[in-house]
Amino acid sequence: MSSIKTIDPNSISQPELHSYLLTAVAPRPIGFVSTVDSKGNVNLSPFSFFNVFSSNPPIMIFSPARGREGVPKHSHQNVKEVPEAVINIVDFPMVEQMSLSSTAYDRGINEFIKSGLTQVPSEKVKPPRVAESPVSFECSIDQIIELADSPGGGNLIIAKVELIHIQKQFLDENGKLDPLKLDLVGRMGGSWYTRATGESLFEIPKPIRTKGMGVDGLPSGIRHSPVLTGNNLGRLGNLEKLSSADEINAVSQEDEIRMMQKKLNGNPSKLKKELHWLAQRILEEQQSEKALAVLMYAEKVGE
Repeated sequence: MSSIKTIDPNSISQPELHSYLLTAVAPRPIGFVSTVDSKGNVNLSPFSFFNVFSSNPPIMIFSPARGREGVPKHSHQNVKEVPEAVINIVDFPMVEQMSLSSTAYDRGINEFIKSGLTQVPSEKVKPPRVAESPVSFECSIDQIIELADSPGGGNLIIAKVELIHIQKQFLDENGKLDPLKLDLVGRMGGSWYTRATGESLFEIPKPIRTKGMGVDGLPSGIRHSPVLTGNNLGRLGNLEKLSSADEINAVSQEDEIRMMQKKLNGNPSKLKKELHWLAQRILEEQQSEKALAVLMYAEKVGE
């Protein structure tokens, strides 16, 4: 029996398809969008069909999907009347208010008031921004692409960033936005969210500009290690070259490895596995070159 469930999107209902898509494609950033209609009525709604798609020009896209009856969202109607919006970023301290604002209030109801959030006048566009948001983007609407007029049909609102507002408390000492300070939230499936803070945040060194050797550049014994994970191999493959003889010899003289050798003398397979566990721990300590040297030394065990 196959362990894979394969689904033809045309064979299930739209709500079922919606659930599969939104639970699998996650976490999604949340664009908290304020708009106004032709009469000046303010609307504030969150959209997780949202992301940034270009920095030159600076373009963001959000998609107000049609409701169960195929009726367009108020934000969609508003940007067709007044082609401007403010995209506010959502952090954890405001997530419950953001969720409340997604209530299907009648058109003309101001969700700033319903949610208890604070309106701040924008400088270049008519819609106000959310004072509590760590970052807000004043945008002009460049294009609206209506994908379908059926329930669940998306509408791509292509927004060009005209002005950015950042609360200084979220900047680091270099004036850059600090992910550790932002405490952002992301949308998961159903009623679930995720919080980008604490242990959920981790850093991966970007691929080196001189090009890493790749996992295929590692010796077979390392590639097929029973200990190392795919993430471990990816980190090692980002190194430019294999360890030198001097580097391998240096790690072989360290006390921990010498003790392993003494303890497991006569059991090379066990020693090799222990060296792989040690290398994995060293990798987790962000010492990739040393970890590779330990693994390269392990390759010599039993030769």
